[in-house]
Amino acid sequence: MNKDLLDIIKERRSIRKYTDQKIREDDLNKIIEAGLYAPNAGGGQRSMLLVMNDKELVEKVGRLNAGCMRRDRLSGGYVSEEQPSLIDDPSIKSGFYGAPTVIAVFAQKNFLYNIPDAFCISENMVLEAYDLGLASCIVARGEETFMTPEGQEYLRKWDIPQNMECKCFVLLGYVNGKYPDIKKRREGRVKVVRE
Repeated sequence: MNKDLLDIIKERRSIRKYTDQKIREDDLNKIIEAGLYAPNAGGGQRSMLLVMNDKELVEKVGRLNAGCMRRDRLSGGYVSEEQPSLIDDPSIKSGFYGAPTVIAVFAQKNFLYNIPDAFCISENMVLEAYDLGLASCIVARGEETFMTPEGQEYLRKWDIPQNMECKCFVLLGYVNGKYPDIKKRREGRVKVVRE
């Protein structure tokens, strides 16, 4: 697309309806590279990425993720009619919404800035994905997903170091249907102060 960065930021939406079409390997590599070049606390590069692009595996881990959804911790009860979430539609069984590729973002346990590091990586990846014409969504509940017995088994199988924990997931694919329009921003969210 090669748009202006601010246009990419404004236009990119969280997508929860995907086609089965796999993303191209060169696009995936660019998205990963964007994540690896994200800001990180002290330049420590204390995070790692795990790519899942096997449909059956994505569905299994996505179901684990959906099973960790705690409605009692939500501050709102509605996300989108156009791109419904687990919050909107309890009949959705996978927290990965049928995305063909999912990247789990792991960060170092007990590191003060592990959450900001993980979400900076994720944001870089979704912006790069949009610039490449792909759809994306950032999904939380990483730690909870892998606290389950099945999740623990995956971590052992994948040889994830014990000092790492999943903070979030980046879903990648192609939008099924129309890409959502830009949503108007709420007023009164900025305050400028002077001495």
